Amino acid sequence: TKHKSKTKKKKTMVKVENTKSIAMSDSIINLDHGDPTAYEEYWRKIGDRCTVTIRGCDLMSYFSDVNNLCWFLEPELAEAIKELHGAVGNAATEDRYIVVGTGSTQLCQAAVHALSLLAGGTEPVSVVAAAPYYSTYVEETTYVRSGMYKWDGDAWRFDKKGPFIELVTSPNNPDGTIRETVVNRPDDEEAKVIHDFAYYWPHYTPITHCQDHDIMLFTFSKITGHAGSRIGWALVKDKEVAKKMVEYIIVNSIGVSKESQVRSAKILKVLKETCTSETENFFEYGREMMKNRWERLREVVKESDFTLPKYPEGYCNFFGKTLESYPAFAWLGTKEETDLVNDLRRQKVMSRAGERCGSDKKHVRVSMLSREDVFNVFLERLANMKLIKSIDL
Repeated sequence: TKHKSKTKKKKTMVKVENTKSIAMSDSIINLDHGDPTAYEEYWRKIGDRCTVTIRGCDLMSYFSDVNNLCWFLEPELAEAIKELHGAVGNAATEDRYIVVGTGSTQLCQAAVHALSLLAGGTEPVSVVAAAPYYSTYVEETTYVRSGMYKWDGDAWRFDKKGPFIELVTSPNNPDGTIRETVVNRPDDEEAKVIHDFAYYWPHYTPITHCQDHDIMLFTFSKITGHAGSRIGWALVKDKEVAKKMVEYIIVNSIGVSKESQVRSAKILKVLKETCTSETENFFEYGREMMKNRWERLREVVKESDFTLPKYPEGYCNFFGKTLESYPAFAWLGTKEETDLVNDLRRQKVMSRAGERCGSDKKHVRVSMLSREDVFNVFLERLANMKLIKSIDL
């Protein structure tokens, strides 16, 4: 009886709003993938300002700009990318080649291919990332069974000599931490780094400085939520690397959809225009939404045996004040020795197993970017997991 009364009290602490018609008993919610549908409401309010009209005779050629190294990059998208980075201050675009890709996934593969090809060795180039790492890196580097490169696991444990590529995601996917290179060989010309800055935007983390690295990857989907457009871009310093990346994309897909590029350019321009707005600032909207979700999730977690990382504050140059981080994914753990991904699955919540990210069964990656009604149901089910355990005691 004592435990039952406690559990009822804890349940009232879970703040759940706007829950729609998702049946708690029979609906499976998928928080494994980072499908960023959370931003739909913002773009719905923006209305027709992002509307693009494409006639039947438009965009028919393979070529966008024959004078550009990346000849399938639409000039208006290139301009929109430069303007947005300039407004946000998160990455340098001067003296760099912009390579457009079908999402940053294709660009990561293109960059690994380019660096491995230019290494010129007879043995496969090692590709590593510090655990917990983005699980797709493993799939990207093993799927085609290339003889040019190979997945070599956790960068924390890597000590081989010879050429290697380190993948650095910051803020990190899955745990949201700020990352730098782990395999420190600054004077080693065979050491190459690809920086993935998919989440280095002010609604997720403080913009503490302007990033300036040899290869920097960005994705349209995680900035604005338009994952279906499949647009990403790389900012590349070295011309030969950029050229090899372009060659890879030509062989892989003969360029990138012009329709997607034109739509992305339009949306990015609107996004840049709202940066100074007091009422329509997308990054302000996104940050408040993420803050609200993280606060509600932490309320549930603090009354349970679950764990979440703590993030240091940082001064954000974009907002002009000290802020916390609110990552796109929650790296949810448990204090108990249990298989957390299966525990959540029994509650009809799909998550990504920590083992896939080079971690353990006690951790899972959970998307924070679902629609509001789905997120609310997730909080209820997470709280119910604690209730069930308390009653069992």
